[in-house]
Amino acid sequence: MLFFDRKTELGILSRIAKQSKRAACFTMLVGRRRIGKTMLLLKYTEKQKFLYLFVSRNSESVLCRQFQQQAAAIGINIFGEITNFRNLFEQFLLFAKTTNYTLVIDEFQEFENINKAIFSQIQELWDKYKNDIKLNFIACGSIYSLMTNIFENKKEPLFGRLTAKIIIKPFAISVQKQVLKKYNPKYTKEDLLFFYSITGGVPQYMSLLMDAKATTKDKMLDFIVRPESPFLNDGKDLLVSEFGKDYGVYFSILQLIAAGKNSQSEIDSIIGKNTGAYLVNLEKEYSIIEKNKPMFSKPESRGAKFRIQDNFLRFWFRFIYPNQALIEMGKHKMLRMQISKNYEQYSGLLLEKYFSEKFAEEENFSKIGSYWDGKGENEIDLIAINDLNKTAVVAEIKRNKNKLKKEELEHKISSLQKHLVGYKVALRMLDMGEM
Repeated sequence: MLFFDRKTELGILSRIAKQSKRAACFTMLVGRRRIGKTMLLLKYTEKQKFLYLFVSRNSESVLCRQFQQQAAAIGINIFGEITNFRNLFEQFLLFAKTTNYTLVIDEFQEFENINKAIFSQIQELWDKYKNDIKLNFIACGSIYSLMTNIFENKKEPLFGRLTAKIIIKPFAISVQKQVLKKYNPKYTKEDLLFFYSITGGVPQYMSLLMDAKATTKDKMLDFIVRPESPFLNDGKDLLVSEFGKDYGVYFSILQLIAAGKNSQSEIDSIIGKNTGAYLVNLEKEYSIIEKNKPMFSKPESRGAKFRIQDNFLRFWFRFIYPNQALIEMGKHKMLRMQISKNYEQYSGLLLEKYFSEKFAEEENFSKIGSYWDGKGENEIDLIAINDLNKTAVVAEIKRNKNKLKKEELEHKISSLQKHLVGYKVALRMLDMGEM
């Protein structure tokens, strides 16, 4: 797939590169796997002197041998074999005394599994040499919680060393439309919703579909259920190693959330144990789920609903993981039928998420959320508020515009009047035609 967007990120990286010619820069760049971090960095460094190192789960000595060979390719010639990262990193810093270059260490958080002392060693050497070198050092990672702990926890050695922090997010809806239009100028709203529901703007998933010419809903679905499709295994590939021996419990919880069991009480009753600690980890450590509360609710109020943030993982745990038996038996046509049977109801919820993101991208709102009362009688799909000019949009969202009823929405918002005193409120009926 062609390289799209990332103008903001490239601009930030370019400014940092210029700064590194005068003084050493230490940047954290973080984003989920498949988000295009490596492609972005390669695009950014294509006309620069750079060293790209990937931290795989290997022994320290083996990694150092690999890194030493890669360093030689850009002129960092080190005599003798170095088997510990501290000494190797010192050579990288010494090289930067005379040469301005970019050093990228990808999957930086993996040093935790190789040798925890490496973080302290980097801190020691960085503090020693930073005032004498012209290095653009980028620590790149795919697990947000671990990376932020490494650099923002006061108890960790690298706290306070960063000069910049960049978070790589999925492509915005406008870019997703741009990509789909490039490969299918006549795409339908149904094509767009399916594309969004599957990829969520993650570049690698978008690339897999577009490069395979799977540019319509039916062709995308055909591609996803193929025996050789990477979509079938990617949820497991992404998460099993992160969750370790407890992955079975985590997978069961995520499957339940994807199926609409979104309160801890529901999850506990089905799993048969208290899942509070697992839910906290999924939210805080892994950033896979989020706790969604009704707009206007008090911080201490209960009634939160859990949901999977990532569109692909939400789809995978709703349709792929529960149907592993079909995949193992080679029943890929049955898998396709299973997805098709339940997709319309499933995509209705994704349409709500789509409009929340679209509003956040295109219009000026300070708060966007949804609302439901404790009795489950009044549910409002989208509320967007601008506190500066005292305006609000309250919207009902349906796939089928014939199911939208303005009088029902007017009745529902009567329970919200006390929260919207002084605001000019506009009611919106949103369907797929508004995408």
